[in-house]
Formats: sequence, C-alpha cells, structure tokens
Amino acid sequence: MENWWLKVGCFLTGYNYNILDASSEISAKAVKRYTSALLIVCILWSFIGYVFTQRYLKANFFGCAFGSIILCVIIIQIERQIILAVHKNWKLYAFRALIAITMAIIGSVIIDQIIFKEDIEQKQIFLLDAKVNSVLPAKEKEIRSQANQLDSIITKKEQDRKIIVDDISLHPTIKTVTSQSNAVPIQTTTTDSLKALTTKTSLVRTNSFTISSIQNPKMALLNPLDIQISGLRNQKARKDSALIALRPKIEKEISSRIGFLDELQVMYKLISESGVALAVWLLWFLFLLCIELFIMVSKMGEEPNDYDATIFHQMDLQKKKLNILSIGMQSKST
Repeated sequence: MENWWLKVGCFLTGYNYNILDASSEISAKAVKRYTSALLIVCILWSFIGYVFTQRYLKANFFGCAFGSIILCVIIIQIERQIILAVHKNWKLYAFRALIAITMAIIGSVIIDQIIFKEDIEQKQIFLLDAKVNSVLPAKEKEIRSQANQLDSIITKKEQDRKIIVDDISLHPTIKTVTSQSNAVPIQTTTTDSLKALTTKTSLVRTNSFTISSIQNPKMALLNPLDIQISGLRNQKARKDSALIALRPKIEKEISSRIGFLDELQVMYKLISESGVALAVWLLWFLFLLCIELFIMVSKMGEEPNDYDATIFHQMDLQKKKLNILSIGMQSKST
C-alpha cells in the first residue's frame, strides 16, 4: 500500500520513483507531504472548475467533469514548477505568489457566489427591474406605433366599406341599356317620263333599346374587403397581446442571460454594503491563498535531501562523461 501511495505521489509531483525507492525515508516523507498538499489543492479547484463550468458555461455532467479535470491538470503543472525546482529561485517564488493571489481571488469569488446564491438572486431582482425599465419604453413605443398604424389602416378600410355599403343600399340594382341595330328593307316605286313604273328596294337601319336591371357590381368588393379587415384586426389583437406580455418577456430574456460579470457586479455591491459578506470573502481568500502557498512555503524551508543529492550526483557524473567524450573526440581529431 505504501509503495502504491508513493507511486501516486511520484506521478503527481513528477518525482522519479526508482530514485525515490532507493532514497531515505526523509525523501519519501517529503513526497508524501507534497502529495497530500497537492491533493487538497486539486480537490478544491476541481470543485471550483465543476461549478464554474456548470453555472456559467451551461455544460452537462460530462462537460463539467472535463472542465474539472482540465483545471486540476493546470494546478498540478503549476505546483510542479515549485516542487521540481532544484535551486531556490526568488523570481520563481515571487511569480508563484502572484499566481496564488490571483487564483485565491478567483476561487473566493466563485465560492462566495455559491454561498451567497440566495442573496445574489435577491439583489438581481432589483437590478432586473432597473434593466427592464430601461429597455421597456423603447419596446413599448415600437409596438404601440405598429398598433396605431394598424388602427389607421383598419379605420380607412372600414370607411371604404361603409361607402360601398351605403352605395349598395341606395342602389341595390343598376339599370343597363342595350341597343340593337336591325336593317329593314323598304321598297319605293317611281314613275318615269314614259309612264313606266320602277320599283327600288333599300335597307333602312333601325335601333332598338332594351333596359334591364342587374345587381350592383360593388357588392363583389365587400368579401375581399371584409377578409382584409379581419386580417388587420387579428394583427392588431396580436400586437395588443404582445404589448401585455412585453414586460414578462423582457424579464425572462434578461434573467436567462445573466452571466459571470453580472453576478460579479452583484457580489461587489453585496460585499461593499455588508461587513459580514466582506468578512466571509476575506476568510475564503485567506484560506485559498494559504493553500496555494502551502507547497511553496514548505519548499522554501526545506533542506536538500538525499533524493536531491542523488540527482546532483547523476548530473555531475553526466558532466564528467561528456567532458571525457569531448576530450576523446579532440584527441582523435588531432
């Protein structure tokens, strides 16, 4: 079991298990200590990564698990920069401290957003009303303008319909006159100077007129006009319904698009207005900062052990081999 735990620790910290297995218990305890601290940091940041992915990226379980694993891997790689440092470098420690402060701020903000979830939602109600009131007038004006245009069109169509109905009431039928031309033959007899009779036939055209009554043709305009008016009234009813449902619709749209920055602003107001909220945030910040700096502080106060001595010894041997090889190659070239 102990060897298994050491193998896990070597896998996380980057230590060489073969070298560690041949080293003293002091080196093994150092790896165990780093492993425990690294697991604490990984578990905490895995939780933060899971919640952040679920809350703000709207991912499913597998997406949240993937985000948690990615953040855990990043943490391990950052901590390895300190754990595997052979020489003490103040620039590396200063940079790690800067990363620790940044991550502590981010982590404390995300955790406080979970803790103060109910308070944030209460604050968001007031902010939601303010946002809705800023957006609602322009939307209402646009819909009312469209509804007024429809009213004007409907009124004009109804006036046209009334004119047609009045005309049909006065003139339900109209008279039409049709004329017909007929050619009538007429014979004329004339006597010339020799007392001879001459008969001549000529065609005379006569016109006949017929008066009939038909239905007023304007009645055919009523049905299409009624269909147009009905369609316009339906559009007007939809605009009225949209006007009534406008505020709930805007509230739903705004509330469904609340993101990390919106909640961050609410958190800032909550912390700035409440001393208790500020104290809770500071406690989480200090807790995360101490966890982030735990491995670095432990590394800074640690003396080189036999594992480090073995590594330095291997490095010296490798340098000597390289020097011997370079000397041999120079002698062959001469």
